[in-house]
Amino acid sequence: MKFNFENLDQQTRELMTSEIKSDINNERLYQSKRFNENGHKLYAELLFDNVSNGDEETLATALKVNNCFVDKELRNGKNGITYVKVPETANQTLADSEFNRFYIRALALRAISSGQTLTIYRARHSDNPRAESEGIIGKQIDAQKLLKDLRENIGTDTALGLPPGPNSGLSLKLT
Repeated sequence: MKFNFENLDQQTRELMTSEIKSDINNERLYQSKRFNENGHKLYAELLFDNVSNGDEETLATALKVNNCFVDKELRNGKNGITYVKVPETANQTLADSEFNRFYIRALALRAISSGQTLTIYRARHSDNPRAESEGIIGKQIDAQKLLKDLRENIGTDTALGLPPGPNSGLSLKLT
């Protein structure tokens, strides 16, 4: 299901692009452990293209069409290390998460420069929303702290817990 990014306009897209460039220049752009050689090679270009002209759905499609993921990954289990099939949704999960993270970083920059606040909202419908997610909807977030956290903690785990993990459907909006 598609996100409804309430503040995804040209200004936000330009700030998202700037944040991606910053991560690349600082060698901090997240690279999925599920990427194959093609994924590592193409990811930054696909991310730029879809931040400029698309959304999380077009990014997911581009990742899939360009065959960016391995077929199997190692997993530690009770019977030792085994190979398991990478989920068919790996492209969508990564695209949703990373597009949202750069969107939130851009909004934090906008909030800092304009004096606006950031509020958590449900940006994508969920049939079975987590209680933890529902409990933070409507909460306002300090833009400075959030931006620092997202810049320092790439991938899925951040100190502030925003965005709150893969598939949460939550994002932020300017208020």
